[in-house]
Amino acid sequence: MQQLLWFEVILKAAAGGTLLLIPLTAIRIAGLQRPETGFWPRLLGAVVLGIAAAVFITLQYPDARGGLGPAGLIPINLAGAAAMLAPLVMGTAAPTRRGKAFIIVNAVALLTLAFLEIAHI
Repeated sequence: MQQLLWFEVILKAAAGGTLLLIPLTAIRIAGLQRPETGFWPRLLGAVVLGIAAAVFITLQYPDARGGLGPAGLIPINLAGAAAMLAPLVMGTAAPTRRGKAFIIVNAVALLTLAFLEIAHI
């Protein structure tokens, strides 16, 4: 289970850090629709980085009262996947094929992580 949580930390820290530092460039590379400002993508990056930090704290200090374990990551991953898949189904997800593929890969990754965490609880 710890390897799965470390994978979550690495994945979420990389995604959150990228969105926090270079939000508009990351969106352009992913093939997603570019917003007018980087405020919302940067805010999302900060939230995802915070989730990574909470999981890291859980791994480093298992007896601490703070942190976020696998039971908390399941709804986060399921909600993230649903938020990505809903616009994809409605046809409003991304203007490019690369963007749609990016969304599909990320949604499948989040669903896979959620189901693996469910299996280990």
